[in-house]
Order: sequence, then C-alpha cells, then structure tokens
Amino acid sequence: MNLDRFPRHPLTFGPTPIEPLKRLSDHLGGRVEIYAKREDCNSGLAFGGNKVRKLEYLIPEALAQGCDTLVTIGGVQSNHTRQVAAVAARLGMKCVLVQEDWVNWYDGAYDRVGNILLSRILGADVRLVHEGFGIEFKKSWEQALDDVKRAGGRPYAIPAGASDHPLGGLGFVGFADEVRSQEQQLGFRFDAIVVCSVTGSTQAGMVVGFAADGRSRQVIGIDASAKPQQTRAQILRIAQHTAEMVELGRAISDEDIVLDTRYAYPEYGIPSVETLDAIRTCARCEGMLTDPVYEGKSMQGMMDLIRREEIPPGARVLYAHLGGVPAINGYSYLFRNG
Repeated sequence: MNLDRFPRHPLTFGPTPIEPLKRLSDHLGGRVEIYAKREDCNSGLAFGGNKVRKLEYLIPEALAQGCDTLVTIGGVQSNHTRQVAAVAARLGMKCVLVQEDWVNWYDGAYDRVGNILLSRILGADVRLVHEGFGIEFKKSWEQALDDVKRAGGRPYAIPAGASDHPLGGLGFVGFADEVRSQEQQLGFRFDAIVVCSVTGSTQAGMVVGFAADGRSRQVIGIDASAKPQQTRAQILRIAQHTAEMVELGRAISDEDIVLDTRYAYPEYGIPSVETLDAIRTCARCEGMLTDPVYEGKSMQGMMDLIRREEIPPGARVLYAHLGGVPAINGYSYLFRNG
C-alpha cells in the first residue's frame, strides 16, 4: 500500500491523540475498554474535524490547477462546509458554500448559529438553497460552479463531505496508518473501530487502511443518513476506488463493509431520545461533547453495541470522534435544561 506518492498539504496539527474513556467504560459496566481518537481536535482551523484530514489530499490538486475558489455543498449546519471555508481562508482562496435544507428542523436561529455562523465569519459566500437531503451531486452545487466560472474565477469542486471525489478516501487511509503506529506505542491492537457514516469516505478510507492488516470488518460504521442503501453503496464504491489508487494489493468487496443501520432514526439530522441520552451520558462521564446529527448517533450506537455485548466483553474499542460539535447550537431548545 502506497500513500506517500500522493501530495499532501499539511492542515492538521499532526497525529490526533488517543485517550481512554475510563468513566464511560465504567458506566457501561466495565466490560470493555473504550478509547477515543480525537479528530475533533485535529486542527486549529475553525475547530477542525474529519474533513480537514481529507482536504489535505484535495488541496494540492486545487493549487496545482490554479484554482482560486473552493466550491462545496452541505446542509445548513454542515460541518464540512465550515471546514472548507476555514481551509480557503488559510490559503487565501475564495469560497462558495451551497447550504441546503437537509434537516427537518426549525429552530428559530438554526441558519444563524453554529457552523453556518462560523462560515460567514470566515468570509465564505454562503448561499441558502431550499433543497432536501441527498448525498448525490446536486444541481445547486453545479450552478455555483458555473457562477464562479462566469465571473472569471477558477473553481475547485468539492462534493458533499469531500467524499465522492477521486481523492476523498485518502485521508482516512492515513488515519489507519496513524492508529497502527499508536497501537505499537500502546502495546495492544483495537478490536473494533466505531465511526459515523453518511457521505461515506471516512469509513471507506478506514476500511482500505485497516484492510492492509486484515481488519476491514473491525471498522463498524454507524449509519446516520437514514438512507443506508445509498450510504453503503457509496462507502463500497469509494473504498474500491481508493484501494486501487493506493495499490492495496487486494480487491475490496461488500463483505468488507460493516454498516449498522439501527441508530439513524427518526431521520437524518434529527436526534432520538436515545441519541440525546448518549450525548448527555458521554458529556457527563468524560467532558467530551458530541452532536445530535453525527457523533451523538455513533456514540449511541457504540454504547448500545457494548450493552448488548455485540462488542464482546474484554474488547478494546476505538471511538473515532469526527468533530461537529458547533452544530449543537442549532438544537438549543433540546438542551435548554441541560
């Protein structure tokens, strides 16, 4: 497997820390040891997150092509668009963000706080579009690209989540390499890696990276899209393409993809009572915040898998915290009493 031949523009602090979540482990009965890898602390660029790791591999291409504007798409409270806006500011580039109505949530300040507030402060051209959730290519995004071209700019197209892009899976192949190095320092290997999945390239990169030592199925994706067939197909497609690019040496098949579909309810972006309980439990056990859209659902999933002993007693579990806490501001009413 060869990742070094791909140009990388450093945007992160370096390897993200792995920390034990001892109080959460004890709260769940002490049967497993839970650790968190803190992708939410990976960069000083507007609170960082998993998309910054991906963008390190996209930006060299944007610069080589002489592009002057990053154009991407997400929901109103998209973590991805906020991270693209921050990277554009760091590089002195313009940024156009298409923000669609992906979530059926109507908090009065939803489109003025959290991620979208940060994107505006960062100087991005934020365009609110009344279109529903979907991880496919959207007309609104293509329109934004055309607008930049007509104005004489040179846009660089970044799809939702930096996922359905030829280089989108590379960052989390590197994540797996990083974990292996940290496992050597820790003196043990993790039995399961839990990660939230929606647009797919985070899990896809992990699957390829951990396939290098036969652990692809130890990557447990927790679907938060509530469109699991579409998400699963995209994870597989991105993983297969990425495996060829990095010369993994074997094909990725459907059997390599583990996607648990039990925790995305009631729909994308809307937390269940159980998700809210997981957010509060993690916060009060560890002081570690998760959000109602992504990490709260993967936290809920991990906790339930441990309680059900589907992650067996004695296991060491690595929870991939992908970031996204700024979005919690858009759900303030749910947390008005804590």
